Amino acid sequence: MLLLTFAVVLMLAVLVSALAKRTILSTAVLFLAAGVFFGADTTGVLDVRPDSPVVSTLAELALFAVLFTDGMRVGWADLRSAWRLPGRALGWGLPLTLAVTAVAAHFVVGLDWPESLLIGAILAPTDPVFASALVGNDMVPARLRHLLNVESGVNDGLALPFVILFLAAASGSDHLPLGELALEVVGGLAVGVLIPLLAIRLERSRFFSASPAYEPLNGFAIGLLVLAVGKTTHANLFLAAFAAGITVATFGPRQRAAFEHFGENIAELFKLAALLVFGALISPSFLAEITWPGWIFAILAIFVARPVALWLSFLRSGLDLREQAAAMWFGPKGFASVVYGLLVLESGIVEADAIFHLVALTIVLSIMLHSSTDVVVARAFDDEAETPAWHGVLRRTLRRG
Repeated sequence: MLLLTFAVVLMLAVLVSALAKRTILSTAVLFLAAGVFFGADTTGVLDVRPDSPVVSTLAELALFAVLFTDGMRVGWADLRSAWRLPGRALGWGLPLTLAVTAVAAHFVVGLDWPESLLIGAILAPTDPVFASALVGNDMVPARLRHLLNVESGVNDGLALPFVILFLAAASGSDHLPLGELALEVVGGLAVGVLIPLLAIRLERSRFFSASPAYEPLNGFAIGLLVLAVGKTTHANLFLAAFAAGITVATFGPRQRAAFEHFGENIAELFKLAALLVFGALISPSFLAEITWPGWIFAILAIFVARPVALWLSFLRSGLDLREQAAAMWFGPKGFASVVYGLLVLESGIVEADAIFHLVALTIVLSIMLHSSTDVVVARAFDDEAETPAWHGVLRRTLRRG
């Protein structure tokens, strides 16, 4: 039933995608809502539980694909060309967001510091998918779009080591396995750099060459090989994926260009499937289990943590108030947070269920709020627009009725 449900919702998403692009309708919310509606604790159509094999497998594959394509969007040349504003958001905004979120989790919900810091690391990354009308609108200043794209592309990978470290700390062991973590990190980086370099070098040699029909598959083959070698060597798959994407973007611009559209479609399919599964783990009864301090925490994580962190990060940055307000608001808790939350749920730590409830609530509220306000905020940068486009759509629909 999972495949059938995904196919039906995907077709519906395709049919309404043009409308979603210019209105407050969101395809991400559509998959999330479908998961909730068809979940085991709602209608029971999808028998998906946290310990179901499909959850861990899909989460792993989806995050690998997302990090690989994210890394490919932010090669070193792109980072060097306009690093000033993204550097502020990543160097100051990310740790400050993590810290403010952790403080809220500790003092509002009452979690211990390791678990609070873990929640902060999970919710620190952002995702431009849930603000697509903003980052894809030419009316929005280019530096703001570049800032949000680069920040969201890099912060998934930067937050990952903190998730790993704080998850180990929250496990309650007497000593942190720093040696094992270091080996995983170094192994992931090595696999993510060396395999793409070797593949690109082989294709450029006089003995090998990819045909135009197979060129888009080159990036896919590199990513699949990185995944296979990473699993075999027990290297950190997600750091390997992110490093591999950056390596391809830096040393293989032709391979990057050939794979870009194909790769983004693959990552998008994985994202949507994971959102459907994520939604299936949530139900009205699931949300009812969250106490009022948990709801207050989620509100603070969305309305306070990132806005405060970005406000401090962009002091004397030169951004005007409108651009700064948009950057402060559009820090949607995206797909990486979904997968990191699922990883914690599967980890078996004492507070895994409580952490997942808080993370899930924050993500659901963020997806609903950010993906339904991106069109409105984007049009605020269009000085010639008098009314939002969806007003006209609504008027024409009412007239036909």
